[in-house]
Amino acid sequence: MSTSHRTPETGDYDTSHSVAVRTFHRTRGLLPPAVEDQEIQLQRCLKQLSQKEKSIDKYLYLSGLRNTNVHLFYRLVTKHIKDIAPLIYTPTVGDACLQWSHNYVQPEGLYLSYADKGHVASILHNWPQHVEITVVTDGSRILGLGDLGINGMGIPVGKLALYIGCAGIRPEATLPLMLDLGTGNKELRDDPLYMGSRREKVSAQEEQEFMDEVMIALNEKWPGIVVQFEDFKNPFPALERYQQKYTCFNDDIQGTGAVVLAGIINAVKKSGVPVKAQRAVFMGAGSAGVGVAKQIVQFFMQEGLTERQARECFWLVDTKGLVTNDRGDRLAEHKIYFSRNDNVGKQYKDLAEVVEYVKPTILMGLSTIGGIFTPELLTKMGDWNKRPIIFPLSNPSANSECTFEEAIKYTNGTALFASGSPFQPLVYNGNLLQPGQGNNMYVFPGIGLGTILSKATVVTQSMIYASANALSTALSPSEIAQDWLYPEIARIRDVSVIVAMGVIRAAEEAGVDRETRIKGMNDEELEKWVRSKMYDPHEETQRVEDEVHRLIEDVAGKGGIRGSHL
Repeated sequence: MSTSHRTPETGDYDTSHSVAVRTFHRTRGLLPPAVEDQEIQLQRCLKQLSQKEKSIDKYLYLSGLRNTNVHLFYRLVTKHIKDIAPLIYTPTVGDACLQWSHNYVQPEGLYLSYADKGHVASILHNWPQHVEITVVTDGSRILGLGDLGINGMGIPVGKLALYIGCAGIRPEATLPLMLDLGTGNKELRDDPLYMGSRREKVSAQEEQEFMDEVMIALNEKWPGIVVQFEDFKNPFPALERYQQKYTCFNDDIQGTGAVVLAGIINAVKKSGVPVKAQRAVFMGAGSAGVGVAKQIVQFFMQEGLTERQARECFWLVDTKGLVTNDRGDRLAEHKIYFSRNDNVGKQYKDLAEVVEYVKPTILMGLSTIGGIFTPELLTKMGDWNKRPIIFPLSNPSANSECTFEEAIKYTNGTALFASGSPFQPLVYNGNLLQPGQGNNMYVFPGIGLGTILSKATVVTQSMIYASANALSTALSPSEIAQDWLYPEIARIRDVSVIVAMGVIRAAEEAGVDRETRIKGMNDEELEKWVRSKMYDPHEETQRVEDEVHRLIEDVAGKGGIRGSHL
């Protein structure tokens, strides 16, 4: 069997590979001679990681590991997901994006510049692998950090690492995609190390025309590709333009809404307050806030309210105060749905005034204004409610509207809490309390996996809702007993299976699925099938060993293995 034309790939430089595999991969002699146990590999990685003091240095180490030994990287991620996830995504990815051009070492993903207009299809052919899912951003609104231009590439890279680690989508089937449409950030344009185009952001019309070309080219190159939009300053136009035509969704709007909804479903049950009596104040009326609120409206309707009754349970607050019909300013299109008309001419100028007016049962933060849930507001929430629902969801942690400790302290331990960024457990009155984290990683990997496996033609709202409902059922009995709102993150792959099954069933019900092999499967059969399709980095070494030995046996059976050292 001749190996003369084979070039080693990223995953080939793995010290757990046998001599036979190294010979086939042409890495024999390029690796130290010891054939290592996977556990020893992980011990070395953890030791090297522990020697890095700053989170950004740990991020850079992990990035290097992913690009030199992809399967070892994902073994580390899957076995230590609780510790590694904050280093490869939020909150550390925010710092990584801020420094992306300064720390740049090697290509990660694909960059499409506005200057490439008219040539997108040919550029996509430079990507060497078959792609099943891509995460796309233009970097115009990265987390709570604003317009970072192409420095926002850290988001698609990190997001897809979680698709792979949490839901078992194969690494080579993913594409991080950055659209360089210019930047309104003058500091970046003036930075000599900035690696994006030095032009102002293109117009909305120019962006739409370029996006049309990108979506057509992606689907011509990889028919049925799942496109996840991320961190666009205005995410609504792309979603509304393409969601009925292509297999796509927006995690900022739909994923955030789904994961928060799952927490709300469980929190509402624990609060003892019926849906019709819930009053939700949202600090933050941007795309994410409106997306979350609309998901909860759907839940309230499922619980028996009319759409009008459900919508009237929400009061949205932005930088100008309560969003009302008669506030005097021109409301952004997405805010109109929740704009109040029952304020009888009175305007409420800030969050404190709105909270005093509404006396909410739910206080939700998507404002990126750190600390805006003050001790006074939290104390009132505890006074008004037996179990106040407090969700400070902004990222990174410095932008969180309050901390877990503050929510517990000022509500006398009664808060039903979930945040966007991680907080440490807290001992309160002798009890160890675990903070809920409404992290999108609970749902978007399962949404992606379920969409890919069902071969859905579009991602319907019913599929997004199903992901939330499935997540809300994923708690173990012990987690329920401890008042948790979300499952233990260490179980994320099992959770992703549950979410993916919910998405698949919803796709079937909506009639948008094309995978015929799962028609008629019961839940047990479907779960087994889903798990069989998931990439498992812990099995990669044995899979490669088996594949190489089959090749050896096949060639030997045909008369020898001339040209090989096997």
